[in-house]
Amino acid sequence: MINKLVASAAEAVADIPDGATIMIGGFGEAGSPTELIHALIDQGAKNLTVISNNTGNGEVGLAALIAAERVDKMICSFPKSSQSRVFPALYQAGKIELELVPQGTIAERIRAGGAGIPAFYTATTVGTILAEGKELRSFDDREYVMEHSLTADYALVKCQAADRMGNLVYNKTARNFNPIMCTAATTTIVQTQELVDVGALDPEVIVTPCVYVNRLVQIAKPLVESELIEQGVSYP
Repeated sequence: MINKLVASAAEAVADIPDGATIMIGGFGEAGSPTELIHALIDQGAKNLTVISNNTGNGEVGLAALIAAERVDKMICSFPKSSQSRVFPALYQAGKIELELVPQGTIAERIRAGGAGIPAFYTATTVGTILAEGKELRSFDDREYVMEHSLTADYALVKCQAADRMGNLVYNKTARNFNPIMCTAATTTIVQTQELVDVGALDPEVIVTPCVYVNRLVQIAKPLVESELIEQGVSYP
């Protein structure tokens, strides 16, 4: 029977090359695959383009990956939050590129990428600097801007429970961007807190079916980003 389990987070990310485009799930710490990100830091890949909702917090997880100067470009909605210190400093120093995308638009760009839709029109950024250089078109006397879909070489995702085939369910709002990122990446790598027998997950509640998952690693006691920040932890 299909078994997508690998032995460790390090093994799961071992082949990610320099220059890869990577989607990283999460909304702040909710649903963020911290162990996979730390394994990627240890692995050493650089010149990365990262697509994520935000740029990380403190000096762990995504923020630590950025602090290590492994990321050349961020595509995100919230480059600065209450605990984001690393990205703003590097951006102001000209050491990292930013493509700012409204949250609903980035979600739809990822969803469209997973659905094989190359582009779509939205009114969200019309009349702002985010529309500069993009195609405009009118529908029913309203102006819209064309946005291209987003895809990635890899997606790093966190779920609550999975079976060894790669069927996934998520923990409430930790679901966020993770399911659509699974569909939009060539290789989807998932860390799961719980590993269950095949057939134990109700098919009616499976959010991400196994066809979208390539590798799976169990992290039974995942790190909690806010606790690490409170403790002053810096990775590595």
